[in-house]
Amino acid sequence: MGTLDYTVATLGSHCALQLLKGAKDEGLRTLLVCEKKRLSLYKRFNFIDDIFSVDDTSDIASDRCIGRLRETNSILIPHGTLIAYMNSDQIERINIPIFGNKWILRWEADRDLKQKLMEESHLSVSKSIDSKNDIQGLCIVKLHGAAGGRGYFIAWNRESFERQALRLKDQKMISGEQDLFIQEYVLGVPAFLHFFYSPITKEIELMGADRRYESNVDGLGRIPAREQLSAELEMSYNVVGNIPIVLRESLLLSAYEMGESFVNTSKNLVPPGMNGPFCLEGVYDREGKFVTFEFSARIVAGTNLYVSGSPYSDLVYDEPMSMGRRIAREVKLAIEKNMIDKITS
Repeated sequence: MGTLDYTVATLGSHCALQLLKGAKDEGLRTLLVCEKKRLSLYKRFNFIDDIFSVDDTSDIASDRCIGRLRETNSILIPHGTLIAYMNSDQIERINIPIFGNKWILRWEADRDLKQKLMEESHLSVSKSIDSKNDIQGLCIVKLHGAAGGRGYFIAWNRESFERQALRLKDQKMISGEQDLFIQEYVLGVPAFLHFFYSPITKEIELMGADRRYESNVDGLGRIPAREQLSAELEMSYNVVGNIPIVLRESLLLSAYEMGESFVNTSKNLVPPGMNGPFCLEGVYDREGKFVTFEFSARIVAGTNLYVSGSPYSDLVYDEPMSMGRRIAREVKLAIEKNMIDKITS
């Protein structure tokens, strides 16, 4: 089978535009599974060959949608929206080829499994706190799964944790405190490192880096501390956009080493391992040491910055290379070598 016998498909959200633009640039057919309320956006772009409309994101698992994906011989590219709206059991039951290792998405969604994989990869990891009773300093409290920063809050003792957890429960964002994960807050420069690992070439590539711009925590810095305290303002971490980062060159070796260690460990813990795009998320502390607090086992929205390539992809490729296009090129390579099973699950 040739490249025109396959279709690259994804959900209409998150990073769908760069994924499908990259696939079209590589000569592949494209299909978008799109909620009806978003159709007016995606119909503007002529690199989308086919749009399959659904009432809700979770409808991607319906017989009707799966049937269309099979008819078009589609390879589904997962991103944050899939993880946010479907649980691990639902994702694993999707019976069409999914790019990468769908089993590792369970490890991304579960904070305890996530912590285990990062620690066993010998990354410097932000400490997890077992109980609100053990909070003895500044902590960040998070929801499980790919929430895009939604519902995160800062706590510094048991009382501050309970007050804000109650607010989330009142807003029906959680059912109880057991839905929250407590992690030591590490001061430093936030950085999200975008990697791609090819199970075909056995090579890892650093494709870019970014930091998030979050509301309203990034806006609070413009308000003097006295006014913040008197107004009793509450922080939130909803991601609004992303800002590019170019790291000091002296930091690149350790970045590659972290990515390689993560890939090697994942092969043992979650076979066949971390194939395709992933992101190590953390902060550079005052010593320039990277402390990891998250990973994403798929493409992240920060790669949307680099539709025309990043300073790092430019060092490897003599043409614009977004993460979306890099995924499509891997699909093409797998087709040519008859290795589709190697890059999908």
